[in-house]
Amino acid sequence: MTPDGDATHVPRTADEELLGAQAPLVVTERSDVQRVVGIGEELEDGFQALSGITCGISLFGSARLGETHPDYLLARETARRLGEAGFTIITGGGPGIMEAGNRGAWDAGALSVGLNIVLPQEQEPNPYQDIALTFEHFFTRKVMFVRYATGFVVFPGGYGTLDELFEALNLIITEKVHHFPVVLVGGDHWTGLVDWLRERAVGEGMLTAHEVGLLRVCDEPAAIVRLAQAGARAQGRLS
Repeated sequence: MTPDGDATHVPRTADEELLGAQAPLVVTERSDVQRVVGIGEELEDGFQALSGITCGISLFGSARLGETHPDYLLARETARRLGEAGFTIITGGGPGIMEAGNRGAWDAGALSVGLNIVLPQEQEPNPYQDIALTFEHFFTRKVMFVRYATGFVVFPGGYGTLDELFEALNLIITEKVHHFPVVLVGGDHWTGLVDWLRERAVGEGMLTAHEVGLLRVCDEPAAIVRLAQAGARAQGRLS
């Protein structure tokens, strides 16, 4: 019996199967050893497909915004300008802000990458991808977002966007990755969160002012490009 009392529950994704070892029914008949091999293959496939990317921006934001939404339009314009500056645009490959990012890359003739994830809902691949990979596991997909990025550009979004944002910050402050710029696009949306971090987390000694200062709030595509270029140069990825 599963924790919710449903003895007939069948996991709907490979992650649910992997993380819910108590579930009596599974998506596949793979053993744990076979699952580990599959995870390795997923990583290897990603490494091979993306090996040529030297200067990428991972762009995040809500999957639920249509093409007339101001954030969609701003994301498309920002991605276009980043593409014109020589950056590959990497998104989650789905609708909303992800689509806007891939579409902006196409507008610029830049390489457009979508890291799609198998989900029961919302994640339908958008049509603006030069390289479209599909992952069963969130954590293998996250490796690609970080490994091939010289910076993160984060538009307003929900839990998935916040997850990617705070995971990146944690990797930076624990020195698991070289510092790269993390840009929050949309002052009206993000300023309250940054103020809260300063007032509460810094005020109570849980973060330092420097750690909160890693977040750069910006609304102007041209300024976002400059921050991305500075970060790439600091990493020796852009001359």
